[in-house]
Amino acid sequence: MLEYCIQAWSPHLKKDKSCLETVQRRATRIVKGLKKLPYETRLKRLVLYSLERRRLRGDLIETFKILTGKEHIDPSTFFRLADVTTGLRGHSLKLFKLRCRTTVRQNFFSQRIVNEWNKLPQVRS
Repeated sequence: MLEYCIQAWSPHLKKDKSCLETVQRRATRIVKGLKKLPYETRLKRLVLYSLERRRLRGDLIETFKILTGKEHIDPSTFFRLADVTTGLRGHSLKLFKLRCRTTVRQNFFSQRIVNEWNKLPQVRS
């Protein structure tokens, strides 16, 4: 439930992120035998990650599906591929980061994911 529609709405304010994380902290305390353990230990025992990491993973998966044509969405509506792909380390799907004038635009899905996408290691084929 805390991950529902994360690509459309992903909080960027620290107070919103901490509020959501608090909900997960409280929910992990409900599990019998884990109430007195630290939050990180509870996450490991439940094989969970923090909500921020899960949001990033969901964004990266959605970006991959859009770029490879699995979502039936034109990638040019969200992303612009980098012009130069030869001689660069990494995968062939380098994304070009457009400049933003407003802070609202900087937090859109297509903008926030570009930094993380270009950090991915090269996939050997």
